Amino acid sequence: MSERPVSPARPVMGAPGALVVIISGPSGVGKDTIIEAMRRRGERPDRHYVITCTTRARRVYEEDGVHYHFRTAEEFARLRVEDGLLEAAEVHGNWYGTPRAQVADAIAAGQDAILKIDVQGARAVRDRIPGALLIFVVPPSIEELTARLVARSTETPEALARRMRNATAEMARAGDYDHVVVNETGQVERTAEAIEEIIAAEKARYPSRRLTV
Repeated sequence: MSERPVSPARPVMGAPGALVVIISGPSGVGKDTIIEAMRRRGERPDRHYVITCTTRARRVYEEDGVHYHFRTAEEFARLRVEDGLLEAAEVHGNWYGTPRAQVADAIAAGQDAILKIDVQGARAVRDRIPGALLIFVVPPSIEELTARLVARSTETPEALARRMRNATAEMARAGDYDHVVVNETGQVERTAEAIEEIIAAEKARYPSRRLTV
């Protein structure tokens, strides 16, 4: 997919204190499970969980508009050209992107926008939104990460090997983030709580900060 220059969309200023929170980490570390645990902690009208767009094929248990917005390659390319994505990255042979409108609408309404983004996209968001809060989730060990990916049984051996190569490179980028959280095996609720504490501390430190998307 070739790059095409576009004019940036008109900036949207957020309400005071509204955050853009990026939860990132290597494939298989448990990002989806952690976010689901955060959701279970109770309804939060001051929070919006952004749904990513992807060209990846839908897995049997996934719902369009719930797990991802599934798009064709042509639809995804059009979003990029129209500056409809805050960031876009090709990961494991598929494209993923964060819908800009979801983030802009959330912070304008005073909601914290929670983004699940792979490592490639986190830097792009930080470049565009310098005040974004970046949280990197890591496994207790690379061996445990391998075991989790194998247990998912969703990958061919070739795809699994590629994910592990990429994971090693991704984990080397942990220093680019504001916080690093270890997702210990069987402790997802504790991980979710740690992330909640980081968000609360950030909001307490900068109650009047206004982000622009």
